[in-house]
Amino acid sequence: MYSCLLKLPPVLFGVACLMSCSLANNKPLSIQFSPDSTSIVFSDIDPAGLWQLKNRPGIDTAHADVVSVSEVSPDDDIADMEHDVAGKLEITDSNLVFKPQKSFISGKKYLVISYMNVKFATNKKIISGQLNHSVMPQQVVLKR
Repeated sequence: MYSCLLKLPPVLFGVACLMSCSLANNKPLSIQFSPDSTSIVFSDIDPAGLWQLKNRPGIDTAHADVVSVSEVSPDDDIADMEHDVAGKLEITDSNLVFKPQKSFISGKKYLVISYMNVKFATNKKIISGQLNHSVMPQQVVLKR
């Protein structure tokens, strides 16, 4: 199932697990506020990527390469970010949860960027010749 990972150098193995070259999970990554809006929940994570996150030491301090949360400026210009939101990541049985150091502010918008479940090459992209030279992250704007 994950035989394509065995051909990678050890350094790239972790990144490949997060990006998942497997087609086992066809659901897109779900990024939403928790019901009480105190955290951001990432669900439908590819099993290989979730396993890699669970076995990664120091996930709280290394979350910038997995997810990024930024406050969007009031004029909705996504290119003009005010600041990154500091926080910690917690891993549950099937989800990843981002808990900010300071509470999310009601009425504000937050840009969430994630590299989880990102696929570099799918069969459809290979056949149609639409391969990119870089991996494009999933971006979602959430309003509190």
